[in-house]
This record gives sequence, C-alpha cells and structure tokens, in this order.
Amino acid sequence: MEYAPYLLSYICCSQRSQTTYYCLCTSCMTYHQAKGQYVTNPNEKFEWTEVDQRAVDTARLLAADAVEKVGSGHPGTAMSLAPVAYLLFQKVMNQDPNDDRWEGRDRFILSPGHTSLTLYTQLFMGGYGLEMEDLESLRTWDALTPGHPEYKHTKGVEITTGPLGQGLASAVGFAYAQRYMRGLFDPESPVGASPFDHYVYCIASEGDVQEGVTAEASALAGHQELGNLIVLWDRNHISIEEDTDVAFTEDVPARYRAYGWDVQHVDWTKTGNYVEDVQELYNAIERAKTVTDKPSFIEVRTIIGYPAPNKQNTGSVHGSKLGAKEIVETKKVLGFDPEKSFFIEDEVLAHTRELRERGAAAHKVWNEKFEAWAQANPERAKLYNRLVSGEMPVDYKAAFPVFEPGTSLATRAASGKVINAIADTFPELWGGSADLAGSNLTTINNAESFNPVSHSTEDWIGNPYGRVLHFGIREQGAAAIVNGIVLSSPTRAFSGTFFVFSDYQRPAVRLSALMGVPALYIWTHDSIGVGEDGPTHQPIEHLSSLRAIPGFDVVRPADANETAVAWRTILEKKDRPAGLVLSRQNLPVWAREDIHSDTEGEKFASAEGTARGGYVMADTEGTPDVILIATGSEVEIALEARHKLSEKGIAARVVSMPSREWFNEQSNEYRESVLPSSVAARVSVEAGLGMSWYDLLGSAGRAVSIEHFGASADAKTLYREFGITPEAVVTAAEESIAAAK
Repeated sequence: MEYAPYLLSYICCSQRSQTTYYCLCTSCMTYHQAKGQYVTNPNEKFEWTEVDQRAVDTARLLAADAVEKVGSGHPGTAMSLAPVAYLLFQKVMNQDPNDDRWEGRDRFILSPGHTSLTLYTQLFMGGYGLEMEDLESLRTWDALTPGHPEYKHTKGVEITTGPLGQGLASAVGFAYAQRYMRGLFDPESPVGASPFDHYVYCIASEGDVQEGVTAEASALAGHQELGNLIVLWDRNHISIEEDTDVAFTEDVPARYRAYGWDVQHVDWTKTGNYVEDVQELYNAIERAKTVTDKPSFIEVRTIIGYPAPNKQNTGSVHGSKLGAKEIVETKKVLGFDPEKSFFIEDEVLAHTRELRERGAAAHKVWNEKFEAWAQANPERAKLYNRLVSGEMPVDYKAAFPVFEPGTSLATRAASGKVINAIADTFPELWGGSADLAGSNLTTINNAESFNPVSHSTEDWIGNPYGRVLHFGIREQGAAAIVNGIVLSSPTRAFSGTFFVFSDYQRPAVRLSALMGVPALYIWTHDSIGVGEDGPTHQPIEHLSSLRAIPGFDVVRPADANETAVAWRTILEKKDRPAGLVLSRQNLPVWAREDIHSDTEGEKFASAEGTARGGYVMADTEGTPDVILIATGSEVEIALEARHKLSEKGIAARVVSMPSREWFNEQSNEYRESVLPSSVAARVSVEAGLGMSWYDLLGSAGRAVSIEHFGASADAKTLYREFGITPEAVVTAAEESIAAAK
C-alpha cells in the first residue's frame, strides 16, 4: 500500500482509540489503519512523530484544564489550533527560547488574543519560562498567563493582543520594520541571506478579518509586497453567536487576492471527515516562504473545540469552560487518563523542550553571520549597536533648529522643519501621513518613499528601503502599523493625520500606551483654528479624552521653539508613546531669554521648560494675583490677557503647559514653584473641553474653554464668537480672584 506524504490525526469517528491511527491512501482517498505508526514522506525534511502528536493532544487538554480550573476563558480555538501553533513553534519558526529578544528570530503574533492558551501552551512546552503552575494560574492575579497575551509581561509575547484586528494590523508593521532594518543595515544581500531577514507569522481569526483595521493594514501589506509576512487564517465558522453565516458571508480569500496577497487553502474537512493534515499545512507554509513579492494568506479550515465529542463546532466552546463531564470524555477520546489534570508525560516535555537546544544552535549560527556582517560593515554595525542600546546620537541636541522671534509659524510647519533638520542625525526616524503629507508636513524632503519601485508616481519615488511612509486614507491602520514597527525594531516611526481623526486611531493609541512602546502620532489642525472646514474637522473633546489614557503623553506646543524641544523630548523618552498636537494657523515665535538675548522688547522664559511639561513663561514681581495656564495657540491669548490685566493693576503669571503628563512627572517642589498653592486664582485657556484642567483650577479657578461643537467660519471669527479671547480671559481672571478671597 502506498501512503500519501501526509501525517494525519485521528479521524472523527466513534471507533477512535488510543492505539489506532490513520493515514490517507493516495490511490483511493480512503482511510486505512496504519498499525499505530505515523506515515511520513521520507523525501521531505518534515517529520511528525507519535510524540509530536501526543504533544499536540497534551496542549489541547492543558488548555481545557486551565479554563476549567479558573472558570472562564476560551478553550475552543486553543484546542483546535494546537496543531497549527505546535507546527509553527516546533517545526517552522526560527527562534531561541533562551533569548526571546534575539534579533534574528522569526516573529509570531497571535491576533485573536482571547485564545491566549494557544500561545501559552507552546511557550510552556518550548521552554520559554512558563511552567505548569503558570498554566494552572491562568487569568488570576499576578499570573504570567493573563487572559490575553501582554507584551513585557510574559517572555515570548511579541505584542499585546485582545482587541480583534490589532494584532494582524500590527503584524503588517512588523513586516515593514524588517524591510526598513534591512535597508538600514544590509540592503545589498540577496533575499534570505541577510542576518536581518526573518519571517513574520500571524495566526488570525474570523473576527480579526471582520474588523476594519485589518482591511486597512492588509491592503497596505499587499501594496507593499511584503513577502516576509505569512498569515494563517483560522476558518472555523463559529463565533459567540454560533454560525458566522449570520453576519459574515463575504469571500475573504478573494478579498485578500484583491489586496495583492498570495492565497492558499488548507481544508481539514475536505474529505468529509476531520483530518488535521499537518503535512499539508507545512507544505503550504514552505511554499509561502518562497513567495517573496507578496504577503501570504493561508486559509486553514478547522473545527473549533476539536476533539471534544459534544461541544466541538459549537459557540459554547468558544468562550466558556467545557465542563467536567466533557473534559473527561475528551481525555478518553485522546487516550489520556481522565483522572489526571495538568498532566504532561516526561517524554513529551523532554521532546518539546529540545527546542531550547535547537534554538541555541540556530542563534549561534546567526551570531556568526552577524559578526561577519559587522566586520564587513563597521559603520553600519556602529549604528546598529547605538539603536539596540537605546542611545541617542552624539551631539544630537545640536541638530534641532532654533527659530528666530518676530515671525509667525504654524507649529505643524515648525514640526516639518524639525523633522528635516534632524533626519540625517536620526536615520532611525521615518514616517508619514494618512494621505495628508502636504497638510501634516511629515515628509522627509529629498527622501524616497517606502514603496516598491513599481509604485512610484510623478510626485513620489518608490524605494523598498525608503523613509517616507504613505498610508493612504487609513488612519487606524497607520497607527497599528506604527505600533508594529516600533515593537519589532529599534527604529522610531510616526504617523500623521488631522487631530479630529485621532478618533479613528484610538484603539491602536490605547494599545501603544498599554504596552509602553514609543510610537509617535502627529496630529495637526488641533482646534477650531481649522476654521472653515467646520465642526466635523474641529477637535473639541479630543485633548481631554487622550489625556485620559494612562501612559500616553499629549504634547501641544505654543510656538516653533516649544515644538523643537517637544520633538527632542519625545525622542529622548523610549518607554511610552506620545501625541504631538499642532496648529494649522500661524503662531508668534516668541523671543526667549536664553537664545534671543540680543532681541529688543520683552523676552520670555526658555522654551526648554517644554521638557518639564509646564513652566513659567511670563512672570510678575512678587506673588501673582492670578495664574493663567494655557497650551498651544491659546498661549498667545493668555499673554495678551496678561497685558490687559496689568493695565488694570492685576499681576498675572502665564504658565505654558504643553504636556500635563510631563508636568505631573516633575517633583512636588518644581510643580509648586510653577503653580504655588498659595495662589488660588487660576484660569485655564484652551480651545477644547475644560475637563482636563479642573484638578489644577480648584473651586476658585475658571476655565476658558469650548463645551460644544464648532462651526464653519474663519478662525478669528470662531475664537471671537466662542469666547476664546483675551477679554474672556480677563473676565475669568477677575471672577477667579473674587472667588479666591
């Protein structure tokens, strides 16, 4: 009898037993007993032993046991995806469990984070540091196995996933980063020959591809021809609402072909019986690796919850425990002792943890390749070492421009000048806008676009290793991609759009803060100063809502020199993301005491105070009667109000506070020096909701703000009609002084 080069799992039939295994006959496509032996193709490097299958089945049961113990979780896909994940971790991916940050590793993203046990069981078996007690502690306080995988919390987790779609979208950013790193350090090597070459593997779910963010990012992946990205799409036709046909009927593979992906199908139900043909899946992955000009999308038809005899292929197995009776029956089906929980045979664990030795060996080979590259490329190696160590360039501060007073410049324009002034000093800096480069001013002049050459246009020259990113009108995709770039490389990437459209980016922004990765979002047209475009384009609640995100820095500079210091400070901070919020309209460039000492007229405090989040920009002699706190374009209004108050004999201090977050980090002594508690009369001035300022205002303070949507008119008219004026500030100051008495 000739057997196919497939290794087949148990057939879904009642006759299944511990000692009976099956393979597929090539001549007649029927099943035959193989006398307890797994049949493999001797002509293939792929091998799948009985121990491998036992490991897969163990992973299924560990997932079921873990959910059963804690009483909540998602066992179904962890059970059915066990062979997929095991194949990747044990047979496909280049990795080293001894060093999960190894630059030469393949990256793995589990986009449906709810099936975290799919990953945790492989990290346990592969020797990444998880032990059985960690699986037993699933979803409990301080466990290394939270309900969804968390970056920096569990060794081997590349990205925090949970909100569906974000993982797959960020995986595109992972692939972007690999190509850019290669361009920085080793562009001449043939494909696959560089120490900076690796694959990005992503398991995605039906829920992932229903989310809009994946459509945005996947379209860009096809456009970019990201041949190093391989997505395995779990098609099981089940969601919480049972059969996905209730709301999800489009032809997803056709959609991905239209995006420009290479698409393959692996259907484990095609024979009418459920056969986990891991050889077929392995072959599909290997073929995908040969496709260098397209990302790969492999549809894998599975049965959720397999092989639970009663709950497989049901919505109930998706997000709830199997129940004691079903677990017992499942263990019997797989030939395991139903009385044992959280059990793995010594032979199986020893086998799977051989991955540590294989990983160390692969790492050693890579080190040799890397050292050869470093010797041949000493300057590039020097740059690489600087980036991975997190060091700033030598004398980097000198690269940041100084803007002369007496002129006016929109902070978006100042930001554009900063980007181009520092571009040579910071080769790790790259980015662009969601089709708004001309408005956001995020283009590195004279740099080529990060695009295949075939996608060059009259205005933009494509280079696979270019620095200018074009996201099209895909704001959320842009943010998720930038997250992926920064997560998987030591480069600093930014995306730009109008501030009002930060709404579209919020899930990705929140995740960047949760992970503590230094993604940078450039948001322009920051207020009613947008003017004639009207309320759909005028941000009102956005400053306050973004400040509400823990670990996220919102920075709204008042002039060009504050903008330069803001940029420098953001690049100096490497443990959190930031949003740089910039004006459409021109703002005065203020004369500063430290850099404009020869300038005639009033000079204000150094813009270096920006790095501390808030500083006394203009002060009084002695204790002020009132403190005016302003950001961005409204600092000008506060300064004018200060002058008007002075004419009334009222001494007003003006505090520029571009970042509440940075200010809150300062010592109590510093904050007291800026906002002395003895001065209760305070006024905040910001063209947005006042809620960000109530904690600083106290009961006597007043907010000059906008508590409603905007309108279509020129900016000056809007500021006047909505009461964001020096006169309004004066009135508010007088009221606050009276209230403080």
